Amino acid sequence: MTIGIIGAMNEEIEQIKTEMDVKQTHVKASVTFYEGTMYNKKIVLCKSGVGKVNAALTTQILIDTFKISAIIFTGVAGALDEALEVGDLVISSSAMQHDMDASPLGFKRGEIPMFDRSSDFEANKPLIALAENAAKSTLNRNILKGRIVSGDQFIANPESVQSLREEFNGVCVEMEGAAVAQVASLNDVPFVIIRSMSDKANGEASMTFAEFTVLASEQSFLVVREMLKQVQG
Repeated sequence: MTIGIIGAMNEEIEQIKTEMDVKQTHVKASVTFYEGTMYNKKIVLCKSGVGKVNAALTTQILIDTFKISAIIFTGVAGALDEALEVGDLVISSSAMQHDMDASPLGFKRGEIPMFDRSSDFEANKPLIALAENAAKSTLNRNILKGRIVSGDQFIANPESVQSLREEFNGVCVEMEGAAVAQVASLNDVPFVIIRSMSDKANGEASMTFAEFTVLASEQSFLVVREMLKQVQG
């Protein structure tokens, strides 16, 4: 069993890289992949870069090149659910693209036109359970499961927050997860997305994001580390 671990930014993967035993380093399409072990589990760690295209590219390379068995996407997000505070955790039940909008053609926002399956990509239930157990045993924070919505936009205003919460029933918002989810789903690779809240996606989001990204990344790292300790295989 080989687990692929993806983060979008350096802060989201740096602690894992420090603790893992890196055996080989590969560079493909300008993405660096660290192949090695952590807690006797085979892992491939990489930084995708920001945005859905980067995330999709990285995910497909992981699947094709390293034959991974599961994907964990880790990092930070903006809170949509009013119960969430900075530092709290969201585990994906599913992921959807909020900026996919073909509504003038009669499709719902988020619905991928001419796509023969759901545009709401469901995370793997055993991985969800593993992440939840790891989070509860590691963090003294609020932990929610729900739909993560993704788009190539940094959300920083109350109107967008309300729209994403009401129209998509989104729990948090970020810029990569749904792309990872779509590629993983089309390749029949189990996935889960773990996001720690760096901001509340409101008018102060740019300030709190800069201030709390390192803290939130630490929270996500602790959960991923505990998952690797607990996972069988």
